[in-house]
Amino acid sequence: MQTTESIWMTPQARHSLEQELAALMAVPNPAGADESDRADQVVDAWLARKERIRQIHELLSRADHAVNPADDGVAEPGMVLTVRFDDTGDTETFLLGTRGTADAEIDVYTVNSPLGSALLGATPGQQRTYQLPNGGTQQVTVLAARPFGAHQAEQLATQ
Repeated sequence: MQTTESIWMTPQARHSLEQELAALMAVPNPAGADESDRADQVVDAWLARKERIRQIHELLSRADHAVNPADDGVAEPGMVLTVRFDDTGDTETFLLGTRGTADAEIDVYTVNSPLGSALLGATPGQQRTYQLPNGGTQQVTVLAARPFGAHQAEQLATQ
């Protein structure tokens, strides 16, 4: 089922997807290929390329890259979250975003993942529980929620 709701992605992820799309669109037709040996491979590669082009078009058409979330501490797409896993005390920092818009500088968790959906709307200090694949539950506490742009500026300042 396809949805038309907008998604949030980093400028870097958008640029990366645009470059990938341009490269896919520029791939020449393998006219010189020996059709008897490679016909199936050529067709499979063409179908895979066509599907990836469709996926990128869909992501880019839904990308709401001009709107950054408010710096209000509420977990939503475009926010970098730091959470503590309450059973171990381990912390993790990640971008709450959309699958397929990965950013090389930070892990991206989708809002449709169990953790991402449990955290939507949470603010620092709030605990949330989500279901693990093995049937158990995990409790996490939100420690911080910052817009990606503010997080990125902090990272640049510390380098």
